[in-house]
Amino acid sequence: MLVPDDLRYAETHEWLRVDGATGTVGVTDHAQAELTDVVYVELPHIGTIVEAHQAVAVVESVKAASDIYAPVGGEIVGVNGALETNPALVNTDPYNAGWLFKLKLSNPDEVAGLKSAAEYRSQIGA
Repeated sequence: MLVPDDLRYAETHEWLRVDGATGTVGVTDHAQAELTDVVYVELPHIGTIVEAHQAVAVVESVKAASDIYAPVGGEIVGVNGALETNPALVNTDPYNAGWLFKLKLSNPDEVAGLKSAAEYRSQIGA
């Protein structure tokens, strides 16, 4: 399983890439493998204020529908519109083209509460 070292990870299998005051969120390679073929992604609305651990999106696969949680709190400032026509990007490129949403961090200190790549590898047994 691919677990990039430059990201932070939630116990619920979301990743966060921080760039200044903005965080990009997606699901991990481990999560997409468990979901199998993603067929639909319900993205949050831009402008929505979310709290850490709040369900903000849904990923549907041939196997199940799964809530996606905000790893940290903030305001949704972008969504990956490419997923509307090609939800399989979550499977084929989970850490780049398959990102889900971007948020403006309300409390950057929350990032420290997420797992490092090493801690996440330990969680998933990788």
